[in-house]
Amino acid sequence: MTDVRGTAGQRSRGGPYSPGRGPAVRHRVAALVCVPLLALAAGGCAKDGDDAGSDAAAVKYPTTTLELMAPAAPGGGWDSTARSLQKALTDSKLVTESVEVYNVPGAGGTLGLSQLVTKNKGDAHQLMVTGLVMIGGVVTNKSPVKLSQVTPIATLTAEQEVIVVPAASKYTTLQQLMDDAKANPTSINWGGGSAGGTDQILIGLLAKAAGADPKAMKYIAYSGGGESKAALLSGDLTAAVSGASEYSDLVASGKLRALAVSGSAGIDVGAGKPTPTIKESGYDVELMNWRGVVAPPGIKAGERAAIIKLIDDLHSSAQWKQTLTDQKWEDFYRSGDEAKAYFESENDRITTVLSEIGLAG
Repeated sequence: MTDVRGTAGQRSRGGPYSPGRGPAVRHRVAALVCVPLLALAAGGCAKDGDDAGSDAAAVKYPTTTLELMAPAAPGGGWDSTARSLQKALTDSKLVTESVEVYNVPGAGGTLGLSQLVTKNKGDAHQLMVTGLVMIGGVVTNKSPVKLSQVTPIATLTAEQEVIVVPAASKYTTLQQLMDDAKANPTSINWGGGSAGGTDQILIGLLAKAAGADPKAMKYIAYSGGGESKAALLSGDLTAAVSGASEYSDLVASGKLRALAVSGSAGIDVGAGKPTPTIKESGYDVELMNWRGVVAPPGIKAGERAAIIKLIDDLHSSAQWKQTLTDQKWEDFYRSGDEAKAYFESENDRITTVLSEIGLAG
């Protein structure tokens, strides 16, 4: 489901789950040292006037504590991603400085986004985990701060969504479900995570592909997976959408039936065999709940290059590969300009969908 929210200020330092200091934000002016062996482009050390888009040499990085913000409460997807980054960076010895995680929850991640863009502007030692859910948070919360204002570094992981129905449901295929959703939208009670999140976005995309009115879909938002599971089992919901791992236990037990997954290839979500994709079911829809990492605006070109190199090296490390295996995350890596282009295309696509289902504008 979507990232849970809670009390701001939990911070861990030096290890994945160790408690630490409060949420105070410190602006640092780090001494930047030009290191020829790290140079990614000609031109020597970055000057004060350089921006993140110009050619410049990489700098030594990090030179002080590296802080990773999870813009959600402890326990959610962004939090687990930040803490996994912390552990992998430390265990791989790619950094000798300490790595600290702190939480800034609220408003679909937009409170954390606002802090990164304003208070942390120009501070290359402040990074934030983000993802598709934040695009919806910006739109539905009418945030004055946009994801386009950050410095994209990389996409990291992704998870497929799954569409499920109760085992006793008359629907055995996605096409049967969508035929009824198109003919009589109010006959289908959909459930999922928070309004404007990945789950509702997928339903909107699916309705559009099926020729149904996205705004007519009846969607009930739940704050956690337990609530939607109970609603499915009690018959209050016709169908529900969540991350593929969310309902795998109930699919495996025979209490739910998985109709389709949202990625490019079918995966086993508990049925003992791959569940077909939405595309294989006849609808041109593909959606991954991706997560990535960004830096504040206003950092220098050499700093941007050094951060990208650090995350590239992390992605290649044995420690990160083990993290993907342990967390059952799909590798969804792209960095630098490729990540920037992906952020922009996803922002345009998801904002359009949210407008079509009546959550934007």
